[in-house]
Amino acid sequence: MELHQFSPNPGSKHRNKRLGCGESSGHGKTSCKGNKGQKARSGSGTRVGFEGGQMPLHRRLPKRGFNNFDFRDVFCVFNVGELDDLFDAGSTIDEAALRGQGLVNGRCDKTKVLGVGEVTKAFHLVVDNASASAREKIEKAGGTVTAPVKASEAGPNA
Repeated sequence: MELHQFSPNPGSKHRNKRLGCGESSGHGKTSCKGNKGQKARSGSGTRVGFEGGQMPLHRRLPKRGFNNFDFRDVFCVFNVGELDDLFDAGSTIDEAALRGQGLVNGRCDKTKVLGVGEVTKAFHLVVDNASASAREKIEKAGGTVTAPVKASEAGPNA
């Protein structure tokens, strides 16, 4: 079978509606838009949630409660199997090292390692969180998992 023998499924392709081509085109002088009105104008249409000038539902309902979205911690997640491929045995892996290898990108408040994959090398891992399976695999290979020391915890002389 060669490229010129391929064809689309019957009924999957059809001619585009050619608007604005006069009355003989089969789409009339108004291009199937009717006479006047908002929908007949170019660039017409309303935004999402518009209710014809009536106060929209999302503005009629009361806003209540606290939303943590702006204050949440963004976790950067990666797997132990990825560490085994990218880092040498005995290396210390922190957020800066992870960014250098491209495992962590963008805004990252906390880092977390998950237990997908196998570990054959001993690492010293400095992350905020680790799943139980990830911690077990790293320690079984002879590595350690510790939490990073924050500037506020280090004390005034650090």
